[in-house]
Amino acid sequence: MRLPVLVFDIETMTDLKSGAHLYGLNLPEADLEQALTKLRRQETGIDFQRLPLHEIVCISGLWIDELGAMKLFSFSREQYSEAEILKKFLSIFDKKHPTLVSWNGSQFDLPVILFRAMYHGLSASSLFDQGEIDHQKKYNNYQNRYHHRHVDLMDVMAMFNLRHFQKLDDVAHLFGFPGKRGDGGYHVPEYVRLQQWQDLTGYCEGDVLNTWLIYLRWLLLKGQLQLQEHQAWIQASIQLLQAHPQHTDFLKIWRETSQQTEFTASDFHHLN
Repeated sequence: MRLPVLVFDIETMTDLKSGAHLYGLNLPEADLEQALTKLRRQETGIDFQRLPLHEIVCISGLWIDELGAMKLFSFSREQYSEAEILKKFLSIFDKKHPTLVSWNGSQFDLPVILFRAMYHGLSASSLFDQGEIDHQKKYNNYQNRYHHRHVDLMDVMAMFNLRHFQKLDDVAHLFGFPGKRGDGGYHVPEYVRLQQWQDLTGYCEGDVLNTWLIYLRWLLLKGQLQLQEHQAWIQASIQLLQAHPQHTDFLKIWRETSQQTEFTASDFHHLN
């Protein structure tokens, strides 16, 4: 494993102000989202809003430093504006050049970050440089799907074939991990409206944790981790969660779900 590693995920909701400006809508805020959804259905047949209109309300990450120390964190609208969330996240890349790990990050998270950073007039050369500034990034940058600086697990596990794309929730359950544990993604706007910040960050961090556990299994498959190393990282992840009371439920469901998959069942043998 090439350290440091940053596993990340974002949560978004529709930017009503920008949507109204884009479509020339003069409606009360209460009616805007319904109008934007209707317009999107007319355009594409689906509700999923175009990427530039995804306002970021949370970015969560799991940071593993050069010595293997692990830190779980979130930047959310509880404390920061969208621009401040982006500034804090992007500043990580000014200081370090981690291996970036995501699920569908190439198709969603990074393009949304790009659009929203441009919307706020931010600079993010450390993340988006493709060799124009740092010549080495011409051959290994965060955008090229065949480079290893950013590992989009959904993409690489589908062998870069969109017909083989899988949902994070399904793969996590298949491997004996907790998965998304409900339909929290549909409730992100409600979490923000009701200021349920712990629910918001808990949901986003849950996706990060599932992605991390799948990444460890991916490294085992690739031979970049030996079995004993994989087991050591799993135990370190359990210890991390034991120190985060807000993830007691994640740990409990992981222990239960692990018993449905023979290989993963050994994750908690030391606690029996």
